[in-house]
Amino acid sequence: MELKRTPLYDAHVRCGGRMVEFGGFEMPVQYKTGVIQEHMAVRNACGLFDVSHMGEVLVEGPDAVAYLNRLLTNDYTVMEDGQARYSPMCNEQGGTVDDLIVYKVRDGHYFVVVNASNREKDVAWMQTHASGDVTVTDVSDTWGQIALQGPLAEQILRKLTAAENIPAKNYHACWNRDVGGIPCLVSRTGYTGSDGFELYTAAADTEKLWNLLLENGQEEGLIPCGLGARDTLRLEASMPLYGHELSDTISPITAGLGFFVKMNKPDFIGKAALEAAGTPPQRRVGLKAVGRGILREHQDVYAGERKIGMTTSGTHCPYIGYPAAMAIVDREYGGIGTKVEVDVRGRRVEAEVVKMPFYKK
Repeated sequence: MELKRTPLYDAHVRCGGRMVEFGGFEMPVQYKTGVIQEHMAVRNACGLFDVSHMGEVLVEGPDAVAYLNRLLTNDYTVMEDGQARYSPMCNEQGGTVDDLIVYKVRDGHYFVVVNASNREKDVAWMQTHASGDVTVTDVSDTWGQIALQGPLAEQILRKLTAAENIPAKNYHACWNRDVGGIPCLVSRTGYTGSDGFELYTAAADTEKLWNLLLENGQEEGLIPCGLGARDTLRLEASMPLYGHELSDTISPITAGLGFFVKMNKPDFIGKAALEAAGTPPQRRVGLKAVGRGILREHQDVYAGERKIGMTTSGTHCPYIGYPAAMAIVDREYGGIGTKVEVDVRGRRVEAEVVKMPFYKK
């Protein structure tokens, strides 16, 4: 299969990015600075990510809200223009097709952002389940997306645009705003646990915007960051990743996302299965390594000789300074302070169930 490239491929190569396959794209896993330095830049200053591989879908029509409420577990009945709302999207069995973000542009017009590796699957699912007067259009190839993340992100952005073009509240966006002469959607969202923005612009303008941000962020220590740091940051912030904490067989309830599942709605795909299942026998937890060893994904978790679950993501987290993992374990072992062991390459490493998120700004 021929890999796709984002509009920033040449920029990554020029910056010394080490390119790998991810979600069908050639993407930078890290730059010469290395994952740890990139991670710490986002926690202490600012980092710049290419997220143009994500998918964008327009949902439009008089029945758009009714359609979204049937398709997704969250409730989209009451939203203001420019507001964003996260939601899992379930299958009929209560498993997760994907998790995504919906922006309300205006009444009858919604902008949906889906995970890169699931773009084709998600669009097919959304179009297959379309009902009423609504159209679902994949517009991914026309957009580029850049994430400016870290405590100094707003300081950098203010050099390039007026204050009224910067959303004050999280999960809000400003449409058709000028950033350094480039039309952008400016969204106060991110996948790092730090403050920051995601900037959407025309694919043709993406490299110009990338260079402009790097140039204007030099004083603040802005550096380009790759997939490696994106993963360690989201793990530190305990954010689920599709294919790890969520899948076609893992429900959003098991994954600890019950807040985004509105069981009081009349109906949504998967609701009947979730109701029939009741309280799931397993739950997502955070683990802190107490013994020596790095916890990784897909490692068995034990309480004594009983296997109670499996890690879903894990690594050494640079900012909090210890190895951490998320895991799906039997519910009775999910209490804070519970002592468990993780099988790390045939050796049991002691760990403890701790509160998530591991890092909170």
